Amino acid sequence: MQRNLKLTIAYDGSEFRGWQVQPGLPTVQGTLAEVIGRVTGEKVLPQGSGRTDTGVHAIAQVATFTTYSPIPEEKLKIVLNDRLPPSIRILAVERAPESFHARHSAHGKTYRYRIFRGGIVPPFLWRYVTHYPYPLDEDAMALAAGYVLGEHDFTSFAAVDPDRQQRSAAPLAEGSELMVKHATNIRTIHQSEWRRDGEELVYTVHGNGFLHHMVRNLVGTFLLAGKGTLAPADIPRILEARDRSAAGATAPAEGLYLVSVDY
Repeated sequence: MQRNLKLTIAYDGSEFRGWQVQPGLPTVQGTLAEVIGRVTGEKVLPQGSGRTDTGVHAIAQVATFTTYSPIPEEKLKIVLNDRLPPSIRILAVERAPESFHARHSAHGKTYRYRIFRGGIVPPFLWRYVTHYPYPLDEDAMALAAGYVLGEHDFTSFAAVDPDRQQRSAAPLAEGSELMVKHATNIRTIHQSEWRRDGEELVYTVHGNGFLHHMVRNLVGTFLLAGKGTLAPADIPRILEARDRSAAGATAPAEGLYLVSVDY
């Protein structure tokens, strides 16, 4: 009997070239596919809720795949964790309805970005935070973050997504349905806030979807507000420009985490 299985996964992105499988390169999706294939004897490619970039981490990424393997869900979790590298952990394996898809069924995500503000990063943290010990107006960053709440066109904060361009350019077969969850760069942000946690400055953002590099581009722009290069009230102007060059540089990958996916 075929089952549609939902995996909840945590991983340290430092060792991988992102989520999406790439020939000859270590990726989270590729590693999962290889191990699941060895365990079940089937050729599968687990589909994630989205693609994390090189160096980005996940606390609870979600992926789905179908299998005819009779291995019970709890046993499969144990066997996969025995064979996966320690940098990838399967937190849960659950049977899902046939219609459930990790990406297409998602209606929201939460990301977190960690900036270490102390002078020296502890050696066991350096792969998991972005180090910025220089002066920052953290109140200005908090004000800037509030301006992205609500529904906006986030073109100014979106990197070019080659896969999206390829999907848009691909011709559709007659009678087929194009499954595009978000056909525009308009997204709705429900939470956007900075808080202090000891020596860390932590940004949390929750929305109904995110564009390529969007969270890191937001963080890079908020850092400009913290440095005084732009005013928090400049954020609406940047949004209205719909021009990537109007916003700040992309923040480093190591501070970013996919925290959770809403279904």
